[in-house]
Amino acid sequence: MASSRREFLIVSGGTLAASALNLAHPSALRANPLGRPIGLELYTVNAELDKDYEGTLKKIAEVGYTEIEAGVAPKHPAADAKKAFDAAGLKCHSIHIGMGGIDEAIPYAQAVGAKYVISSVTFPTEPKPGPDGKIDMKAIFGQISNLTLDDFKLIAARCNSMGKKAKDAGLQFGYHNHSFEFQPADSLGGKLPYDFLLTETDSKLVAMEMDLCWISVAGKDPLAYFEKYPGRFPLVHVKDWVKDASSSSGYQGAMGQTVKYGGHMADVGQGSIDWKNLFAHAGKAGIKHYFVENDEPKSAFDDIKISYDYLHALRF
Repeated sequence: MASSRREFLIVSGGTLAASALNLAHPSALRANPLGRPIGLELYTVNAELDKDYEGTLKKIAEVGYTEIEAGVAPKHPAADAKKAFDAAGLKCHSIHIGMGGIDEAIPYAQAVGAKYVISSVTFPTEPKPGPDGKIDMKAIFGQISNLTLDDFKLIAARCNSMGKKAKDAGLQFGYHNHSFEFQPADSLGGKLPYDFLLTETDSKLVAMEMDLCWISVAGKDPLAYFEKYPGRFPLVHVKDWVKDASSSSGYQGAMGQTVKYGGHMADVGQGSIDWKNLFAHAGKAGIKHYFVENDEPKSAFDDIKISYDYLHALRF
């Protein structure tokens, strides 16, 4: 990584400095302890994008974000999306494709200028949509505990295959985790599926986009993985979690069977994750892109500003 996690990105105001760093908004010139621009996973503002695509992108930039992770948007062809990203001053570095569809995602990523194609590959074969055209994610998540060793080997093989397709296209494939990958699997002799995937996939073909919330909800330490697999985590999702034993979470499928408490998503800095300690010791991770995310925002634009302001004020 070009700069240490402990270094501050401190630049003086002015057109020349902003141009040199390719920063689209003056607020991005504030001291940033992460040493890199803060990005946004567009899933956080999906509802707003449906109402006003171009306007929402511009509001994201007005908060101070300069990078985004997007999805393949059927309503917005790649050429139109790229034009809208550019108009807002946002650089799309990553395309998130859920659980499959890399053949469609590769040309889309190339057209918008993204480098990464990310998937949550959690089943041996690519799942098929139901009669309503949607994939039943909850049903798929619920079957994870029943996967066999051969199933897990097929998942790893799918990751490598998609990684090869991405590499041949000049892109980098990556795997995005939830919490259930961190519950021991009997078919793996008690080993964690996430550990299995780290060792069974080719590190040159499969990068890891670590969701720092979901691994924390599972009770595992991201820093331990950064230490053991340095440089394997070029992207991270940054979102927070509030533990609440009195409520049941709508994300039980993603959480897995070993997470017994309830809770809900929160803006960064408003939950239980110790971001100060995490980022102060994340130097070995190889993080290049930080994407703020909130799967269940209360007020999308207020929420993304709260997270952005917290991260820029964070000191360690």
